[in-house]
This record gives sequence, structure tokens and C-alpha cells, in this order.
Amino acid sequence: MHTEATPVEADVSELDLVKQSQAGNTEAFDQLVSRYRTRVFGMIYNMVHNEQDAWDLAQDSFVKAWKSIERFRGQSSFYTWIYRIIMNVTIDWLRKKQVKGAGAEFDDAIQLKEINPASRTVPKADPLPHERMEQREIRQRIDAAIAQLTPEHRAVILMKEIEDMQYHEIAESLECSIGTVMSRLFYARKKLQNLLRDIYENV
Repeated sequence: MHTEATPVEADVSELDLVKQSQAGNTEAFDQLVSRYRTRVFGMIYNMVHNEQDAWDLAQDSFVKAWKSIERFRGQSSFYTWIYRIIMNVTIDWLRKKQVKGAGAEFDDAIQLKEINPASRTVPKADPLPHERMEQREIRQRIDAAIAQLTPEHRAVILMKEIEDMQYHEIAESLECSIGTVMSRLFYARKKLQNLLRDIYENV
């Protein structure tokens, strides 16, 4: 990773870059952005499934982060802090686009014991050459199913399953309780497993 940075850049800590950014140093902020640009774009793309929209939202998020960098107090990592901004920007955009979950949401009568909260939603398998077409079709089905979730449920699924974030990190990024994260994750997994029932039955 350090091969992409000059020796000076590689030695500058995240906290130092934040402090320099807070003092108005745009080059320091550019270095912070460059460290996370790919992860940020990937997460937003998984939310919106459109490359241009994802780049636009990433840019909007970084601009918003620059404007509010003085409010960063270092109580969490810079990435967790900017992640919160990214999620707010992306979820707000999805709401404005009126992207809503298709069908009825699950109600609170569903018991958590019906599903193992620790289980991963999507079956994992490395495709053999002759299976690639089938795996591509499954990937498309999974993406389409995720797109039917509300923005809030989509966010927790992607943060947990793609980013592999911990419950407390998701809660901090979404500014909600861990209980809310667990509830949203449960409902999202349950809905995905219903939408993808045939895939589960054939693995």
C-alpha cells in the first residue's frame, strides 16, 4: 500500500492529516480522501447500483465532510465519522428518489429465534468455470433483492455483510442504537431469504 504514497505521505498519521485539514489544509484532506475513496465508492455503489450516481454521491459526501471537518473530535476513527456522512447523504438521496421496499415490511410479531442473527445472508461459493454464468445470474438476483429493501435496511445489510462492520460501528455510523441495528438487520435478512428462497433451497 505504501508504494502508492511518498515516504512523507506514508508516515503522516490520520490524526495529523485531520488536524491539518481542520487548519484549512486542502492537500491534507485530499490525502485523507485518497485513503478511503475506493471503499466509499464501493459502499455507495452497492447502495445505488449506478456508477455515475455513486461517484456523484461520493463527491457530495466528501464536500460535506470538508465543510464540517472542524466538528470532528477524534472520538472515533475518521473513516467511521465520514461513513456516517456517507450514509446520511446516500439514504437521503434514495428517499428523494422514492426508492422503497417492495411489498409489506415484516412486523414485530416475527420472533428473532426464527433466524440465526449471526448467519450470513448470501450463500458463498467460488464458482467453477462452468458455473460462472449461473453465479452471475444469482448475483443479479441478489442485487435485485437488495434493491427491494428500504434504504435503512439496505444500509445495515451492506455494512454488515460487505463491509463486515461490527454492530457498534454500524450504530455509530447510522446514529441509532445497537438494538435498532440488530432489528433492521434481522428484518432485512428475513426479507432477502424469502425473496431468494429458491437459491437457498438449491445450495
